[in-house]
Formats: sequence, C-alpha cells, structure tokens
Amino acid sequence: MFNVKKHTLNRLDIEISGKLDSIQMIEGLNGLLEESTDFQHGKMLYRITDFEFPAFSALAVEIPRIPQLFKLIARFDKVAVVADKIWVRRISEIEGALIPGLSIRAFNVDQQDQAEDWLNA
Repeated sequence: MFNVKKHTLNRLDIEISGKLDSIQMIEGLNGLLEESTDFQHGKMLYRITDFEFPAFSALAVEIPRIPQLFKLIARFDKVAVVADKIWVRRISEIEGALIPGLSIRAFNVDQQDQAEDWLNA
C-alpha cells in the first residue's frame, strides 16, 4: 500500500505498508507529484508499517522519475517518518543528512504525537 493524502495546504500524509509492486509505486509517486504541485516549504508525515523491501519492478519505476523526484524534494523543508522498523528509521535519518535543505526526523510508531509536534514546530 502507498497512499498519499493532502493533510493541509502545505502538508502531505503518506502511508506505506507491505511490499510495493510497480503499480502501487506508480500510483504512489503520481499522488506525491500531483498533491504537492503548489507546495513551498512543505511538510510530510510518513507512516511506514510492516514494510518490506519493494519488488525490483517497483524500484525500476523510480529510475526514470529521478529528475521529478528531486524537484519534489525541493518543495519540502521537513519530513517526519513514523516507522515500526529501526532500519527504516535509520535510513530516513541518513537521507536527511544527505539532502541539503531537507530535515528528516524518524520516530517510533508510539511517538506519533511527537512527530506531529516536531512537524508543527
């Protein structure tokens, strides 16, 4: 599952769970791009549970869209990642350290309120 929902005018909420296939990846990426078109200094809240590494076909969908995804990232300042797996949280924080201008902070699933507070600070 890869669902994207506009929470406010400048915030997206994304839910990801299970093992993504190419169709779910296409739909999810389309949702991200469409819903964030007018964002500036946006925020994202990711909820990632029961996540399994995506199928190769799902990863292959991302490669031609890399330029679009870099433009998408530039629309955001903060990303809170709420995940049940420590490796997902660690990778998220590493990404935050590598992407200039984007602050990513990871939270355990029992820290949903802290993630919301951090995004709104």
